[in-house]
Amino acid sequence: MPAAPVHYGQEPTVWQKLKMGALMGGGVGLTIGFIFGSYSILRGGAGPRGFLATLSQYMLSSAATFSFFLAIGSVIRNEADFPPHLQAAQMQLLSPLVRSRYEGAMLMRARCEAEKNRRRTDA
Repeated sequence: MPAAPVHYGQEPTVWQKLKMGALMGGGVGLTIGFIFGSYSILRGGAGPRGFLATLSQYMLSSAATFSFFLAIGSVIRNEADFPPHLQAAQMQLLSPLVRSRYEGAMLMRARCEAEKNRRRTDA
């Protein structure tokens, strides 16, 4: 019996990536804001606005900052022309960047000859 064909799911759209990054950043920002805001309030006092208003300001400003940067970062990081499995295949099929000394010398000699011929035809 032949194996069942593998169907890969559709890649998320840019808007879905943006929302996912913003939600993750918001969660991380709220947590970090709670930790640092609580520490700041315990260390220096709540101030004239009170405990809850000061803590919520720390949490919301941290959440907004983290969600903004993680949303942009998730879109930039995941923006690719090919799916990952095709990128891996492309990297395997490309010629190697590391060559032997002989190949490098022959390549340099060929480039030098091409440059000399170009200069002769230009003059």
